[in-house]
Amino acid sequence: MMNILTTLQKDRFTPRYYVAALTDNMSLQKAQVYEQSLIQSDGAKTAENAHFMQIYRSREVGQSYITSIATTLLATLHAMWLVIRIRPQVIFCNGPGTCFPLCVSAFLLKVLGLGWSSIFYIESIARVKKLSLSGLLLYKLRIADQFFVQWPQLQHKYPRACYAGRLM
Repeated sequence: MMNILTTLQKDRFTPRYYVAALTDNMSLQKAQVYEQSLIQSDGAKTAENAHFMQIYRSREVGQSYITSIATTLLATLHAMWLVIRIRPQVIFCNGPGTCFPLCVSAFLLKVLGLGWSSIFYIESIARVKKLSLSGLLLYKLRIADQFFVQWPQLQHKYPRACYAGRLM
């Protein structure tokens, strides 16, 4: 995801909100290092344009599907509060346990006419033969406005997906 963010026009996507799971400190550290590098290279007021937030994860690695129902509902409520507060125009996500609640929240607000977020989902390059659980749910429920895969065989298996090639 960080590789994709480096190619975006920083002035078009401001402010930027980085959202990671409460149990994931590494992703936010990478985002903070990236934003710090923008400040050093641009000398601009980039610090004001970056916000770092954490939300509950819908499902931890190895968590049973039964118990993940409750944690997903909790994460979705937390994400709904965050989406209402931020009102994002664009959401870029790539499939960890925070992705699904954020996308569902933005989608529900869009359906209710209370918000308008374009959702871009990018499946992990590690997913060669099948989609992740988050990706599969977003694809089947048609929540993402654009759905990208990085392997041609996934695009053949999921025809609404856009084959983007390797994005790393």
